[in-house]
Amino acid sequence: MTGAAPPAVPVSRVIVWRHGRTAWNVEGRFQGQQDPPLVEAGRREAVRAARHLVAGGLRADDVVVASSDLARAVDTATALTDLLGVRLHVDPRLREHGLGLWEGLTRSEVADRYPEQFAAWQEGRPVLGRGGEEADDVAARAVAALADLPPASTAVVVTHAATSGRLVEALLALGPQYRRLVGPLANCAWSELARQGTRWRLLRHNVAAPDPIEAEGAAVTAAGGEEGPPLQADDAAAAG
Repeated sequence: MTGAAPPAVPVSRVIVWRHGRTAWNVEGRFQGQQDPPLVEAGRREAVRAARHLVAGGLRADDVVVASSDLARAVDTATALTDLLGVRLHVDPRLREHGLGLWEGLTRSEVADRYPEQFAAWQEGRPVLGRGGEEADDVAARAVAALADLPPASTAVVVTHAATSGRLVEALLALGPQYRRLVGPLANCAWSELARQGTRWRLLRHNVAAPDPIEAEGAAVTAAGGEEGPPLQADDAAAAG
C-alpha cells in the first residue's frame, strides 16, 4: 500500500542535495534547526559536488535552485548558483526536521538522558516527548516549497538529512509504513528523481562527487574526520 498521490510540482526532474559537513556532523551531534556552519572540508565538498552536477548537464536556462534558509544549506547551494549564474530561492520550509530536546546533543548524550526516546528512534517508532516536529509535517512543508518553485526542467533542492528523506518519500508516494526504507544521504550527496507520467521514479540515490586524487604524502584521516570522506547522516532517521 502506498501513501497519498504524488504531489503536483512544476518540474519534471528533482535533485535532492544534502549540505556539506559541519563541525556537528563531525562530532555526531543532532543538528535539527540549529545552525552550525560548514567546516572548510564541507565547503570544498560543496564546490566539488557543484562542479560535478554542472558537468553532468545542468543548464542555467532550465534549472531552478532552492535551499533551506539555514547557513549550511545556503552556503552549499551557493557553490552551485555561483557556477550557473542563477538566482537562489531560499525557503525556510526546506529546513531540517525540528528535533526539540535532542538538538545539539550527541547520540550517546541522547541515549543517557532520554533512553526511552532513543530506543524508540533506533527501532523506527514514533519518538514521544521529544518536541520538535512530526515527520508528516516536515514532508508537507518540503513538498509545498517544491510546488511553489517557478517552472523548470530540473529543480535542485538543497536541504538536510531528515528533510531530504521525507521529501523523497513524499514524491514516491510512500506511506508511513515505508518511512526510512530509503537510506539517508551522506554529506553533500544527492538523490535524483524523475517524473514519469503521473508517478515519480528514483533514478539515483546517495550519489557523491568523486574525491580528488590526493597528492603523494598528503595526510589522510580516518572516515568521519573533518578531512575524511563524506559522513553518513547522523539525524536522518530521527524523523521517525
